[in-house]
Amino acid sequence: MALLYTIIIYEMAGHTLKLPHPLSDEFIDLINLKQTTWRAGRNFHVNTSMKHITKLMGTMIDGNFKKLPVVTHTQEFINTLPDNFDSRNNWPYCPTLNKISDQGSCGSCWAFGAVEAMTDRVCIHSNGTKNFHFSADDLVSCCSYCGNGCEGGYQSAAWEYWKEVGIVSGGPYDSNQGCRSYEIPPCEHSVPGNRMPCTGEVQTPKCKRTCNFGYNVDYKNDKMYGKHVYSIQSDENQIRAELFKNGPVEATFIVYSDFIAFKDGIYKHTQGYSFGGHAVKIIGWGIDHGTKYWLIANSWNTDWGDLNGFFKIIRGENHCNIENNIVAGEPLLVNNL
Repeated sequence: MALLYTIIIYEMAGHTLKLPHPLSDEFIDLINLKQTTWRAGRNFHVNTSMKHITKLMGTMIDGNFKKLPVVTHTQEFINTLPDNFDSRNNWPYCPTLNKISDQGSCGSCWAFGAVEAMTDRVCIHSNGTKNFHFSADDLVSCCSYCGNGCEGGYQSAAWEYWKEVGIVSGGPYDSNQGCRSYEIPPCEHSVPGNRMPCTGEVQTPKCKRTCNFGYNVDYKNDKMYGKHVYSIQSDENQIRAELFKNGPVEATFIVYSDFIAFKDGIYKHTQGYSFGGHAVKIIGWGIDHGTKYWLIANSWNTDWGDLNGFFKIIRGENHCNIENNIVAGEPLLVNNL
């Protein structure tokens, strides 16, 4: 495997810093010399386009986030929370809690973090009687005020769109599942693999208010909606209480260049510069050898990292702003027809 020796030079706190290229073996070795809670390794091929990697960070600065109502939980309820919690074990009748998506070369993390949490919550709030998978494609392509589609979007707008306009069902690329399956093919976020290379060269799909051929429900009638949309106070106990009571939430965090090399352990920023904001779904929490963490579902397919597409990040320190922008909502379990 060819090594990358390109030096990245950038300014920080008035000093010029030089680092190995973020996809080089040198950079991975540097991380492992300095980290204490996790292990770095190769995920992306050395020839992966940096345009693709930066495009994965599709969360835009959300000026409307603070306009959402804030939900808080009582201290009495917080005192009952366990030290470890995994939504997959708590609601085993909801299969989507185990699902990891692939956003492809589209900056649609803001949409995937939203629809995956919405999907889980419909199942949870219906006690497993409704398994409706919301379409990321519908949200990315049809929400005109959510941002710029594959060029990035706003998480709060995605949830508001769910409440005001509704989102149809849909499955992964080329699955023909639901009303609108994802139109952007998966690409190779890790090595080795047989998917197409990730290039970052992809256009936002056109908004199509029709369902997949053969789907027997009309587009308008297929939609499901949110009943309430809200934010959670930037406090680990409030976030834990929301997760325990109502299910997964969408979060955003700053991705640094060392994160793309995450393999296992509990991620803590160690080395590198910011790529931008990324949206994910928090599904649980825990403590490992005295270190508190959030358990999170990513959207870079199941073979990214060594945890089948999930990862852990330091909890309770607002690390990389992971606790700053938490959005969730309550589903409306009867269609608005």
